[in-house]
Amino acid sequence: MRAITRRGALGLGAGAAAAGLVGCGSITDFDRPSPADGSSGPGKKPSGSPKASARPLGDGSTSFTGRQPHQPGKPEPLEPGQEPPQFVVFSWDGAGEVGNGLFPRFLDLAKEHGASMTFFLSGLYLLPESKKRLYDPPNNPRGASDIGYLTDEHVKMTLENVRRAWLEGHEIGTHFNGHFCGEGYGSVGKWTPGQWRSEIDQAKKFVKEWRTNTGWTDLAPLPFDYEKELVGGRTPCLLGQDNLLPTARALGWRYDASSPGGTQVWPQKRQGLWDLPLQQIPFPGHSFEVLSMDYNILANQSINSTNAPSHNYPGWRQQAGQAYISGFKRAYETNRAPFFVGNHFEKWNGGIYMDAVEEAFKYIAREKEKGADVRLVSFRQFVDWMDVQKPEVLEKLRTLEVGQQPAGGWKAFTQADSASPTSSETAA
Repeated sequence: MRAITRRGALGLGAGAAAAGLVGCGSITDFDRPSPADGSSGPGKKPSGSPKASARPLGDGSTSFTGRQPHQPGKPEPLEPGQEPPQFVVFSWDGAGEVGNGLFPRFLDLAKEHGASMTFFLSGLYLLPESKKRLYDPPNNPRGASDIGYLTDEHVKMTLENVRRAWLEGHEIGTHFNGHFCGEGYGSVGKWTPGQWRSEIDQAKKFVKEWRTNTGWTDLAPLPFDYEKELVGGRTPCLLGQDNLLPTARALGWRYDASSPGGTQVWPQKRQGLWDLPLQQIPFPGHSFEVLSMDYNILANQSINSTNAPSHNYPGWRQQAGQAYISGFKRAYETNRAPFFVGNHFEKWNGGIYMDAVEEAFKYIAREKEKGADVRLVSFRQFVDWMDVQKPEVLEKLRTLEVGQQPAGGWKAFTQADSASPTSSETAA
């Protein structure tokens, strides 16, 4: 378990230092998506296997299988007077399966409700520990990692679930590799753009060459071209974004989810990429807010402990679930800013954070199923929508502060603007 980094710059007020905690845990112990071929729908089992025309790539660890199944239709720009949808993105850092059943649990939940998510895969989770010296982390010894390497059996489980995730319409991003946090020389917060390039190249290589590195020939390839699939990521402990962005832009990435904390407002671009931060959301029972990630809620509840006394669990589980639901409701009922939630496949404090995020997910899905224009999407699907919006419309949406309703209602607010379009979006 790494140290938690304080982020005093969040400005959450005196007595709320804990609300600035950010961190990630380790794995140690637009509409309803529809299939590309029309063969199955939400709640139905997809084919589960790539098309017969799948083309192996490289050593056969990955393959090109055509258009990803279960994607939304072509996004359209908002019409004058149209109310924006409420986008919600659930994302997962690390995305390794270690036999606790959490990866398939949330794949099942997403399929039941026709939702997409983003899985930020750690490249090391596809590298056997016996081959760890293939990893050459910047400013750290060869083979070092602040997260544990998975057992061979857990690497196989991770491959199975990543493969399933993509076939069911989810995005596979990256959480990079060794998860070096803290303030020391080896921290990702100290890496140069060139060192980030090395880290990314290695993360992709571990995904694209798992077959060579493991020697396994009896497992199906991953059904995607990772060079094309990978368009965004989240850095360990939300550190190092400033030096990552030039490299990500040069690689053609479209977004980054590594900002060390934002608010529930409409996003903009930084250095040409959509900046999609975790957000400050209401924290029931407190005057300060908490970042929309399981680990940050944990840090505010149990002072860094992932195994606190169990008598606290019911109250903490309820508090965590209500934090997510409050964040969703505040956006949906006011400025319709997209809502971003980050998670880890961990059973911290008895697994209460997994139960809390499932409770919130089901609450949001029910609102969608009752007819609300709520879209449970991946980051990639969200930026697809953002990219077709008119710059002047996005600029106007950004004038709405946290919890601010549009003056005169949405119909009046999103009418065509007679002013000249702003250029800030295209110049970002």
